[in-house]
Amino acid sequence: MRTTSRTVPWAAALLAALAGLLLTLLVPTTPAHAAPTGFRVQNGRLLEASGNDFVMRGVNHAHTWYADKLDSLDHIKAKGANTVRVVLSSGDRWTRNDTADVANVVAQCKRNRLICVLEVHDTTGYGEQGGAVTLSRAADYWIEVRDALVGQEEYVIVNIGNEPHGNTDYARWTDDTKGAIQKLRAAGFDHTLMVDAPNWGQDWAFTMRDNAASVFGADPDANTVFSIHMYGVFDTAAEVNDYLNRFVAAKLPIVVGEFGHDHSDGNPDEDAILSVTRQLGIGYLGWSWSGNGGGVEYLDMVEGFDPNRMTSWGQRLFDGADGITATSEEAAVYRGGSGDDTTAPTAPGTPAASAVTSSSVTLTWGAATDGVGVTGYDVVRVAGGQETVVASSSGTTATVTGLAADTSYAFAVYARDAAGNRSARSATVTVTTASGPAAGSCAVAYRVTGEWPGGFQGEVVVRNTGSTAVDGWTLRWTFPAGQRITSLWGGTVTQSGAEVSVEAAPYTATVPPAGSVSLGFTGTRSGTNTSPAVFLLNGAECSKT
Repeated sequence: MRTTSRTVPWAAALLAALAGLLLTLLVPTTPAHAAPTGFRVQNGRLLEASGNDFVMRGVNHAHTWYADKLDSLDHIKAKGANTVRVVLSSGDRWTRNDTADVANVVAQCKRNRLICVLEVHDTTGYGEQGGAVTLSRAADYWIEVRDALVGQEEYVIVNIGNEPHGNTDYARWTDDTKGAIQKLRAAGFDHTLMVDAPNWGQDWAFTMRDNAASVFGADPDANTVFSIHMYGVFDTAAEVNDYLNRFVAAKLPIVVGEFGHDHSDGNPDEDAILSVTRQLGIGYLGWSWSGNGGGVEYLDMVEGFDPNRMTSWGQRLFDGADGITATSEEAAVYRGGSGDDTTAPTAPGTPAASAVTSSSVTLTWGAATDGVGVTGYDVVRVAGGQETVVASSSGTTATVTGLAADTSYAFAVYARDAAGNRSARSATVTVTTASGPAAGSCAVAYRVTGEWPGGFQGEVVVRNTGSTAVDGWTLRWTFPAGQRITSLWGGTVTQSGAEVSVEAAPYTATVPPAGSVSLGFTGTRSGTNTSPAVFLLNGAECSKT
């Protein structure tokens, strides 16, 4: 349809042009942001570079305190997770994870087809926790290790700082978070950024909830995700529902970055957390795989980093209703190209047995091969046509423990690749465990007297339950979870691997009937601090008290 033209006097036209220019200067415009190179936020949802919606289903792993347990990523993937949140340190409170280590973590995430959420833990409880650092300092750390992260935007999400304010001066969270986001963007970070709530992550004062829109608006890339930690504050389904639905209604991206089935500050409603996140399509990351201490060991999903010793919490999170096994979908970035990997690895070599004791055996086998890459091996016990997984390893050796003395066992090995394909079974090896030691006239009490991240202090009390004095002794035991003694008093210690031997000191050498001697020690630990099962005094097994 044609419109009627109108002649405008030149003065009026000039005034209109000036008014239009003034309006342009006064009305705020939406800032242009960088084209996404990996994950991005759109309409309140987290999308992959391909445009696929991505919902995190995974766990937290305390890498900075257990740097030798990076094979946990193999086990986490094998349980069905699509994401792992990895604890790192800027070096302000714990040992710094340098650029090379961060690059290795990212590489291991990719090898296991996991999305890597990396977080700095040194900010935890800032303003209330001694030694905690600011979000600005955490941003400086990310800039320092930037070389490990550039080009990994499809695989890595940067969680700027863990629980960055305690319950003191937490109103600063909004400005501190905006400043950290903008510092990283100015430094060239194109990654999706994740920001934790204040109040030790639980946002009971609703600072994050009520200011999330302004924080999101302060990101020039519009690519920030919010993370709530759900512990005792979220002990009812109503609280879980209300908090998460407010973000969804506002079209602001939210994940449950930590939660558990219990906590010292109350009993979170894990069933509601799992159910509501499934209904809303929101990601979650349970705390944590293994290695908890300080009274919250119950939050371990597996004992001693052993994937075959799953706790009730691990079983609930992975295998329960709305859990990881039922709801996890692998990231599309790992499913691209010419199609999924459907070719299984070759069978491993026949395992060979060594270090056979009355309760354990070490098995070693030839490596399997795979077109993409072998990610791990599962050792099975074969009995009567049935198989039971007894150990898993990322390498070609594993130690099987918990065996009965003077008993014959058959073992075999499977290989698996990153796509979850499993090889044919290796040939079996038959092993007969050694006879157990004779019972002795002694009793041992073992206890942990103090514990901290990566270390602990212990006490061993040896009691003579016989009718004659013990004159000179050697006490032996095996640590089950990678513990190592660093100093000991009351005797002279030697340790080879997990095997510990203590010879009496002159002042502890004689133990009269009904008498006892005490040993004290400090040590390091790399997992759950499980007590030794057997103590041998001069080769005879002591009862435990």
